Amino acid sequence: MTGLITEAAPVSRIRVRFEPANLVWIALIAVLLFLVALPIAKLLIVSFETRAGAFTLANYAAAYGRERYVAALVNSLLLGVAVAGVCVVLAVPLAWAVSRTDMPCKSLVWASVLGAFILPPYLTAIGWILLAGPNAGFINQLWRWLTGAHDHLVNVYTFTGLTAVIALQSYPLIFIFVKSALDMVSSEMEDAANILGAGTWKATWKVTLPMVWPSIIGGAIVVFLEAVALFGPPAIIGIPARINVAATQLWQFFEYPVRVEVAAAYSMPLLLITLAMIGLQRLLLSRKGFVSQTGKGGARRPIELGAWRWVLLAWCALVGIVSVLMPLLVLLEASFAQAWGRGLSLQNLTLRNYQFLLFQHETAMFDVWNTLWFSATAATFAVLIALLVAYVVRRNLVPFGGVLSFLAMAPFVIPGLVMAIGFYASYAAPPLSLYGTAWIIIFAFTARFLPIAFTNASSAIGTLHPEMEEAARILGCGRLATIARITAPLLKKTLLGGWLIVFIVATRELSTAIFLVGPKTRTMAVLLYDLSEAGNFEVLAALGGILLAITFVLVGVGMKLLGRDFMLRQN
Repeated sequence: MTGLITEAAPVSRIRVRFEPANLVWIALIAVLLFLVALPIAKLLIVSFETRAGAFTLANYAAAYGRERYVAALVNSLLLGVAVAGVCVVLAVPLAWAVSRTDMPCKSLVWASVLGAFILPPYLTAIGWILLAGPNAGFINQLWRWLTGAHDHLVNVYTFTGLTAVIALQSYPLIFIFVKSALDMVSSEMEDAANILGAGTWKATWKVTLPMVWPSIIGGAIVVFLEAVALFGPPAIIGIPARINVAATQLWQFFEYPVRVEVAAAYSMPLLLITLAMIGLQRLLLSRKGFVSQTGKGGARRPIELGAWRWVLLAWCALVGIVSVLMPLLVLLEASFAQAWGRGLSLQNLTLRNYQFLLFQHETAMFDVWNTLWFSATAATFAVLIALLVAYVVRRNLVPFGGVLSFLAMAPFVIPGLVMAIGFYASYAAPPLSLYGTAWIIIFAFTARFLPIAFTNASSAIGTLHPEMEEAARILGCGRLATIARITAPLLKKTLLGGWLIVFIVATRELSTAIFLVGPKTRTMAVLLYDLSEAGNFEVLAALGGILLAITFVLVGVGMKLLGRDFMLRQN
């Protein structure tokens, strides 16, 4: 009997060693290298190579040898700073109102923030072109009609206009950070300030806000990086206004003849700036004790504002109106208009724009289908990879789990347009020759949004006790079968939430897709950009309406299954 046990032991060890899960972990490393490490490494290598493969610094000389190119990078940095500053002004009062005060209609404020979050940046830009175009914008037409003036009141085609449009779409990022921090601040701090003679406003300014400064600055850094890397609004508004920024300059390097090596060199400062700013953000947000000594916060009571709560509500309503309601209404009007500049009238109403897209446009429905299946496939890949990586890291199954975690989160610090150029440099040419195929876009989307899925899955697995998994293992269930039968079903709602978020943001992604689409792989976002270049705003608005309808349906499903704030949670 002892001999049987002794002989069985090596067999058992061999079975564990060659368990299929071990091969999966190896494959997982290969997938992360393919999606994340190799494109960035290739981008760096290409920036120092000639087309023949020889070492050179000429790419950097070409990328920064003209004043126009340097000015574009400087404009991007100035734009990022300006957008971050405006977003702080917009978001901090909203976050304080929702988190700390007795202001009424908080659910409507939540809805407006969510609306701004899910409204694609390029649609916001189009909406404000229709509203604030210097010649035919509705605001300027109304201004001329009321005053008899011949000049315009507002002009979106300026640096100020571009800043405002991006800020109106980006402020929810700061709102998330600041509200999460304010939720941790105990009312005891404010009570103490009140006892010492400080009023509500002074206590807020001197006590509450200083305690959440790290979160305000951390959110502002994220907004800064988003603004620097954004392609849609700078292209739609900036190019006609002759405001050249880094994103549009990179796009020009991809015009014929494609100069990918120069684009790679031009991308390097953006990547270095992003890494430095993310490092600063992590340093600031790691100071949890700055907010709460316990990490859980104390008792929190709404601050009674009296009549001031209506003033605060008016501010929140104003932000919601200009960031969501006005662009949406003008886009809706334009989508049903024969000519959007004619204004509202029964004679101007038509269904022709939707009819044209649904039944007559050569590629519109094909582009919609591309968007849906590209996004769905990328979301599925991202959630599956994230689940496996999070499981390996959280359960300490391999000694280098931290490396897997780093690779899964690395795309968070890589601008989408830089990631796209890395994929082009790595996989467009033989032996893979993926350029012009669906797979290069799907893989780029998967890598781009993998951090969202990983953060979601890692937080969920961290709350799941491993005892049920251990019981399944004792009963002879393999590691992969345990994940499939125990872990994944327990996390199905969380994983569905992660899938929905990745799907929604992928359907509206332009910065990555614009560099990778081919004639047969165009997405809705790229088609919208092409229509904007052609000036066909009525059909563009109708296509935007279709995209928003799809988005709102998915958001509604997520809110029904996972709660109203599933897209605005900070995991």
